[in-house]
Amino acid sequence: MSRTVILDGYVDEPACLGVPPYMAPYPRYVAGALPGEVLYYTIDQLRGDPSILETMNRSDLVVIIAGVTVPGKYLGGTPATLPELERYLAGIKTPKILGGPISMFGAGTEGGKMAQKIRSSPAFDVVARGDVEAVVHGYLAEGLKVDPGLRRTARDIAEWAVMGARIVPMHPDFPHTMLEMETYRGCFRGTCSFCTERFYGRPDFRRIGDVVREAGALYAVGARHFRLGRQPDLLTYMAEGDGEFPEPNAGAIEKLYRGIRKIAPALKVLHLDNVNPGTIARHPMASREALKAIIKYHTSGDVAAFGMESADPHVIRQNNLKALPEEVLEAIRLMNEVGGARGPTGLPELLPGLNFVYGLMGETKETFRQNYDFLKRLLEERLLVRRINIRQVMPFEGTCMGDVGDRIAKKHKGIFHAYKEKVRRDVDLEMLKRVAPAGTVLTSVRMELLEGGLTFGRQIATYPILVGVPAELLPGAFYDVKVVDHGFRSVTAVPYPLDANHASFKMLESLPGVGKKRAAAIAGHRPYKSSREFIDRMDDPILARKLAGYFDLP
Repeated sequence: MSRTVILDGYVDEPACLGVPPYMAPYPRYVAGALPGEVLYYTIDQLRGDPSILETMNRSDLVVIIAGVTVPGKYLGGTPATLPELERYLAGIKTPKILGGPISMFGAGTEGGKMAQKIRSSPAFDVVARGDVEAVVHGYLAEGLKVDPGLRRTARDIAEWAVMGARIVPMHPDFPHTMLEMETYRGCFRGTCSFCTERFYGRPDFRRIGDVVREAGALYAVGARHFRLGRQPDLLTYMAEGDGEFPEPNAGAIEKLYRGIRKIAPALKVLHLDNVNPGTIARHPMASREALKAIIKYHTSGDVAAFGMESADPHVIRQNNLKALPEEVLEAIRLMNEVGGARGPTGLPELLPGLNFVYGLMGETKETFRQNYDFLKRLLEERLLVRRINIRQVMPFEGTCMGDVGDRIAKKHKGIFHAYKEKVRRDVDLEMLKRVAPAGTVLTSVRMELLEGGLTFGRQIATYPILVGVPAELLPGAFYDVKVVDHGFRSVTAVPYPLDANHASFKMLESLPGVGKKRAAAIAGHRPYKSSREFIDRMDDPILARKLAGYFDLP
């Protein structure tokens, strides 16, 4: 029986995320297209266990998937670079296929720098210029003579997506892996100057039944966390019309969500990724109905990433961006109205997130001011957004920005970093205080990293808030936590309810209104048998009543 090794170097694209705990569709599609035994490893596993290379040498095929086109900062893993992959795989004699964004669009290292197209590499036998799953499928019949530019359709992946569920339990975060599921790929617009989604062509919708069957297969192997992604605008799934902003098909969206909830009744997360604010601005009534359908079946704490990119009308025109500032503002207002109610996770049901890109054509110092003024306006209107993503463009060959390169980003690099810090200080902090005020209980926070006496964790979600807990907790464990303080992009919280009679001094000290002196007094008066007893022993009854809400006292 044949054996294939899939090495996941992680992907991050405008419409697809595959950095742990997230798993992109690519490796699952590849596994579904293959017969025989399939072994799945991540690049982080390989870094920690070089013996995986020996397994590769004893296999019949090695498929490597990687590529970051929208670089970010990651807590769960570190994406592979091309030099790293070449170093690991140069000595492997087994046939090797390199696929994903890295081979389709080019290898990039960070925002603000031009990505380099891979013409060839001695470390790989096939560099898939097309869809890696289609190339792997073709390899089964043609071997190394396979056309590296093969493409697939939504119909092609219908069975691969179901059969590929078998590798999900091999993911290092399983059963807490967030599975990205594709509804469609391609773009109705395809004109944004920097975006690689244009290379996928016009939208190719997956049938509702196919997506639901995939969800059922994933659920059957133990998956409980899902994100409807890969598409640049979920509201245009199954939309009718051929323009740049077709009207949302609320009925199809509701049928899709209802089907997933029926086949995966005990799922824990059902979130989405991208929504085009231009669609909402042009079709507010249909968008409202579609968003209501989503909220009816999803799980709370959901975020719809708005690819705003810029609030500068000149930059918007120069780069054929999606929406003008007033249109984005209108979309944010509507989503706040429909999705602003707080749900069981402790967070609002559905909020927008904003993505800004710098280094685009037409950018000047004035662009930074206009973007900042737009964000301040959100605060003034008391509108909520879950995240503000600020990055420098990574230009790719074949895009308009590919012709311009990275000279604009380099010219404004100093301004960019100062501006980013200003937004974090003046906007992010205040916005986070409104999205997750002190006293908010965030449910099911998974602890991920222990560092310097603090434990950092996140809810499993599409864009989770980073939570720091002033205690050494077991990584992998789940806690409900109560927010006590805020950073620029993270919150400090304590386990909820807190054990009043055993909580550490550091934990007590972190509570609102409690310093070293009062923490010592609380610890010195233990044990407490009731909230009343706790309040009576405190020096400040008003503060004591507030603090009693953090404890497990009757």
